[in-house]
Amino acid sequence: MKQKREDVRNVAIIAHVDHGKTTLVDGLLKQSGVFRENQEVAERVMDSNDIERERGITILSKNTAVTYKNTKINIIDTPGHADFGGEVERVLKMVNGVILVVDAFEGAMPQTKFVLKKALELKLPVIVCINKIDRPEARAAEVVDEVLELFLELDADDSQLDCPFVYASAKAGTASLEDDGQGVDMTPLFETILNYIPAPEGDPDAGTQVLISTIDYNEYVGRIGVGKVDNGTVKVNQEVVICNHHDPDKQKKVKVSKLYEFDGLNKVEVKEAGIGSIVAISGIADIHIGDTLCSPDDICPIPFQKISEPTIAMQFMVNDSPLAGQEGKYVTSRHIRERLFRELNTDVSLRVEDTESTDCFKVSGRGELHLSVLIENMRREGYEFAVSKAEVLYKTDENGKQLEPMEIAYIDVPEEYSGIVIEKLSQRKGELRNMGKASGGYARLEFSIPSRGLIGYRGEFMTDTKGNGIINTIFDGYGPYKGDIQYRKQGSLIAFEAGEAITYGLYNAQERGTLFISPGEKVYSGMVVGQNGKGEDIEINVCKKKQLTNTRSSSADEALRLTPPKILSLEQALDFIDSDELLEVTPENLRIRKKILDPTLRKRASFKK
Repeated sequence: MKQKREDVRNVAIIAHVDHGKTTLVDGLLKQSGVFRENQEVAERVMDSNDIERERGITILSKNTAVTYKNTKINIIDTPGHADFGGEVERVLKMVNGVILVVDAFEGAMPQTKFVLKKALELKLPVIVCINKIDRPEARAAEVVDEVLELFLELDADDSQLDCPFVYASAKAGTASLEDDGQGVDMTPLFETILNYIPAPEGDPDAGTQVLISTIDYNEYVGRIGVGKVDNGTVKVNQEVVICNHHDPDKQKKVKVSKLYEFDGLNKVEVKEAGIGSIVAISGIADIHIGDTLCSPDDICPIPFQKISEPTIAMQFMVNDSPLAGQEGKYVTSRHIRERLFRELNTDVSLRVEDTESTDCFKVSGRGELHLSVLIENMRREGYEFAVSKAEVLYKTDENGKQLEPMEIAYIDVPEEYSGIVIEKLSQRKGELRNMGKASGGYARLEFSIPSRGLIGYRGEFMTDTKGNGIINTIFDGYGPYKGDIQYRKQGSLIAFEAGEAITYGLYNAQERGTLFISPGEKVYSGMVVGQNGKGEDIEINVCKKKQLTNTRSSSADEALRLTPPKILSLEQALDFIDSDELLEVTPENLRIRKKILDPTLRKRASFKK
């Protein structure tokens, strides 16, 4: 007999990047009494990982729970970036409704559409929360119309269209049901959740069924599966069978050794959990996302959508430069392999494959951001390795034609810069689909462009629009190959010999282009020390000392003035490298180098081409 469990609500918070999901969770946590009155609370408490804090983005979905009027509300904060879309799709299987957060000024953005579409397909009720209502340029009424248009465009049914709107300022911790009202606290939002999000249903007397939607990893207890109890109850020390909808042969008896529920930011051990509870289960080594835990006498896996395929690949390899092994703690292929395969424990959209060489691994992911976050994490943990330029993964259709991943890019730029953006993207095989006006003197452009055309474009885009442009992309399936793209018009300046860079040598080199290094840095033959103003690679000697002579001239004694070098960030360096170059990544430095360090062998290879 199916029953409702009225004292629980499960809800996910979904939105476009930067519309305030994580800050909204902060507000709900603070008002539900999770923190003591005098406790200092960090901003965006849910973004626990360093990179999430620095970049102000959410990468992994997080669970938390608050209690309001004796009802436990399980809240899941999800990422907004398209690269982490795999996280959002899975999380929605755990909840009975979603809160869609929309910025009161920016309105509905591409990612809003993507996450909303997923929620509507699963027939989940939606509460729309118009956030940042206290922004001076807020335009709440227009944004409400935009959101309703989006619902219609995505074929929402009548009950979904009749959704409640809540107007909030997550930063101030207030919510109101009137678009001009400044609320006092978050009560209106809590009330709307209780009234509008249905309570979880299930059969408490049936066999156990728990679908695992996320995996957490902890060095002490190994893998922890997080999921919702759909039917029955789950108890500590209970015997269950792991099965999977996409893999009918998988059936394995295991034992639940520890069971946790979420309370505020903590996991609390419990002895048993009933229908509708979101639980974390540890002690099962071979547990994966999409697995169902069932009672041994009633094995029935819960259906689960397949995880989206990766579109971009990079080679990760052992660093073999002359400076190898001097800065990193973990440098061997065994270390790198172990670390990459450990990442697969928690990241489902990632693929790692061994290649013909034992020192090199092919790593595929959803996009540049996805892979650069992995590189940055490994670098901070003390790993040293080299990576190649990102390449897209091609497919062939039944007629043997080559297909490549395509994206739709939505771009908002001040009108005076729209010309240069259109010109640059056309060179990268982009097709302008739509052009309109956005608010505040901005033009909104919509392009269809191959994924490889966007590799290395974001940095250039920021320079071209003086930092005022916004670019958002969404994967748009595979399309026919669009032809070759020339990535980089400038060549590299390559160090000629090993040693230490000296001011005199750099002074002569800076006339040729932009330098990436300053005096005193170690260099080696074949290392890229700058960007040439012209199209070809040039070798230069940056370790050259000045010959001392007896003759003195008035000008020679003046100090040599160096232009400050251009320091590349990880993203810029990944964008800059060409197909015959590698990026050497160590905990302390990022160095760009040629794949073939020896100048003679390098010339031979280019002739063969």
